[in-house]
Amino acid sequence: MSGARPAEGAPRAPAARSARGVFVAGTDTGIGKTHVAVALLAAAVAQGRRAVGMKPVAAGLDPGGGEPDDVARLRAAGNVDADAHARNPYAFAPAIAPHLAAMRAAQRIDLDVIASAYAKLASVSDVVVVEGAGGVLVPLDATRDMLDVPARLALPVALVVGIRLGCLNHALLSALAVRARGLVLAGFVANRIDPHMDAADDNVRALQERLGAPLLADLAVGATAIDVAALRAVALV
Repeated sequence: MSGARPAEGAPRAPAARSARGVFVAGTDTGIGKTHVAVALLAAAVAQGRRAVGMKPVAAGLDPGGGEPDDVARLRAAGNVDADAHARNPYAFAPAIAPHLAAMRAAQRIDLDVIASAYAKLASVSDVVVVEGAGGVLVPLDATRDMLDVPARLALPVALVVGIRLGCLNHALLSALAVRARGLVLAGFVANRIDPHMDAADDNVRALQERLGAPLLADLAVGATAIDVAALRAVALV
């Protein structure tokens, strides 16, 4: 029937796009996804690219009514004046898991809405950096999780690993999940969030040996720069 929608769970064609994009995933919440997404945007802008950041799902709205902090940081790092709803289709007040926040708001996180928003950004940009929320398997609803977003958008994944105790297990499990979905793990960023971590260098080396993906950047505490080699590794240049 003309105009009929595919059944839920049916295969869908990748979203049409003109820009190059990457999905910034994380091993957990609070490990620097926004920090890395902003650095990627800044590097793309420095290369003369039209770059825009996207946060499909955000939780934890500014009590004063403004946009979420991570969404604001992505907007400031890019150089494309894009529609606010396209940059952040879903924003929820409580800083809790997306599926719980959506239930409280009586909303459903729709991948078609996210794909449409991404297509709008891609049509006016050279580079779209899409930041996830939480870890790679944080639920979006009863059946889907965060990795369904890069799967729907046909994007490679850059994994941010917060270098702290437990990071090896978290990173290796996250990489397994990414590959189990048939997604490309383009590389990982070692973000040294614990300045007092013992054997931090050894942990980063272990990740290089075991993840089977290139180290895009090794960020010291407070470091903000990612060079063009990282952009090239995730196919943004």
